[in-house]
Amino acid sequence: MAAPSLQDGIDQAGSAVKLLWKPNGAPFLPEVVEREYSGWRVEQRAWHEGVALLNLSHHMFDTFLEGPDATRLLAAISANNYEKFAIGQAKQFVPVTERGNIITDGILLREASEKYTLSGIPAAQNWVKYHADQGGYDVTYSTDPSSKFRDGAAPVLFRYQIQGPLARDLVERAFGGPLPETKFFHSSPVRLAGREFRAFRHGMAGQAGYEFVGRWEDSDAVKEALVRAGEPLGLIFVGARAYATANVEGGWIPSPVPGIYTDPELADYRQYVPLYGIEGQRPLHGSFFSENIEDYYVTPYELGYGRFLSFNHDFIGRDALQKAGENVTRSKVTLVFDADDVRRVFGEDPGFVLDYARYRVEKGSELVGMTYQTALLDPAGAVLSLAILDNGSVETGTEVEVVWGQHPGPGAAPDADYGYQRLRATVAPAPYNEHARDVYRRNATSGAR
Repeated sequence: MAAPSLQDGIDQAGSAVKLLWKPNGAPFLPEVVEREYSGWRVEQRAWHEGVALLNLSHHMFDTFLEGPDATRLLAAISANNYEKFAIGQAKQFVPVTERGNIITDGILLREASEKYTLSGIPAAQNWVKYHADQGGYDVTYSTDPSSKFRDGAAPVLFRYQIQGPLARDLVERAFGGPLPETKFFHSSPVRLAGREFRAFRHGMAGQAGYEFVGRWEDSDAVKEALVRAGEPLGLIFVGARAYATANVEGGWIPSPVPGIYTDPELADYRQYVPLYGIEGQRPLHGSFFSENIEDYYVTPYELGYGRFLSFNHDFIGRDALQKAGENVTRSKVTLVFDADDVRRVFGEDPGFVLDYARYRVEKGSELVGMTYQTALLDPAGAVLSLAILDNGSVETGTEVEVVWGQHPGPGAAPDADYGYQRLRATVAPAPYNEHARDVYRRNATSGAR
């Protein structure tokens, strides 16, 4: 018997919202690595004040794509610029539906002229594989899932990040000198402990750093060399809890709702996508509720990806995306929660806060948007949310309220008050981190991606 598809799940539940709505859904944490090593507060501060090591080898999917038509396939299904895409460079991969709504993003690394690795959550990778199968492209692909789905097998790749103000010091100690000069979001081949791998120039929440990627069989030797070099610098291992909060200050909204659940022309795609994957299982919850799944769709512009888009080629959704860019009505911001309200709702010491719920954001009792991820950032001394708001409410310093609570879901009035608590919040830029906002994003805009 064939495994159930996403469309099977929607049909059985009665709608996409009924399938996905799960009040109080548990926050996702990266797999395999310890939740905490030195305590989440210490680990958050490490990439701001010292140097941190993050093991990202286990919680992402990697799809390896190659063949004579690899670039042609990717260009046909995404809004990226493939004319200015160097070997060794990575880009934020931006695929959209015919209506211009994002599938989800990923990190696409060009390893050779017709060889790519797409990393991240599997929704974008499913989109690539479906079109590879359906479009008659001369390509081959394979996917290495996250460790949750590997049945105990080792990953194909190791992925270690070294992040923080002392990252360069650690790297120079480990390699015996500076690494080759490498542009932001580009990589260079390197050698350490007799192993060859890639050094990818990348920063976490805007901090300086590298991501080292290579064959899993070399992982122990590389890790030991990095740890040995980092010990005199006070190297801190970052656990799953602290790592999962970095998106909030870095300004990246993880796992937006893919715009795939309603379009009639995507019926075959919904039959292709498995029910027990991220598209059918990633929960919706929070105080924002709509019976219409399309109210959760977003465009790349609303996510802040406008600078990554290229219209120099034809691709799925090109016309709709171009039209969306002419009238962008919502923008991504950071919300800084009022400290007194945080204490009132969460207690004097809130402890660890991580929440992916869609909470209503109101201004003068009028709905102006929703949150996407909330976390307590100890270095900032505040609870922050990434949110998308109507453009009339995005000016820095604007005061809004976050409606905190869980809507019961289908069958209940969308805008009824179910005893929610309200927290005052002030609008700030996204990304919140000043370095990420001023340096990291400037690098990205200058063509690094």
